[in-house]
Amino acid sequence: MAETFQFELVSPERLLMSEPVAEAVVPGDEGYFTVLKGHAPFMSTLKPGVVDVKREESGQAERIFVRGGFADVSVSGLTILAEEAIPLAEVDPEALAADVRNAEEDVADAKDADTKAAAELHLHQLREVQSAIQNGR
Repeated sequence: MAETFQFELVSPERLLMSEPVAEAVVPGDEGYFTVLKGHAPFMSTLKPGVVDVKREESGQAERIFVRGGFADVSVSGLTILAEEAIPLAEVDPEALAADVRNAEEDVADAKDADTKAAAELHLHQLREVQSAIQNGR
C-alpha cells in the first residue's frame, strides 16, 4: 500500500483538487516528472500537458489537462498553480473538434493583425487540449 501526500491543483477559476494521493505525474518544462511521498523539494514551471493523479484507494488515475503554470513540491506535498486546468473527463471531443473548426474560421476571417493574433492564440490553445486527449499526454 503506497503512502499518500497532499495534492492541490488550483486554476484561476477554482480549486480542482485538494486531497491525499499516492502519485502524480506532472508535465514539467524539462519533461514529465513523478511525485511520490517524500519527494525532494523543488519548483518547476509547467508546459501544456496532462497531469495524471492516482488516488490510493482506487489506483485509478484522474487526468487533468493543464496549460502552463508552476508546480511546487515540498515536504507537505505537491501544489500546482495552473494557468488553466480542465479535467479530461469533462471534455467532449466532438464539441472540441467543432470549436477548433470555428477557431480556424475565425483566423481565416480576421480583418486586422490584432484580431488575427487573438484568434490564432485561441486556436493554438484548443489544439493543445485536442493533442493532449489524442496523445494521452
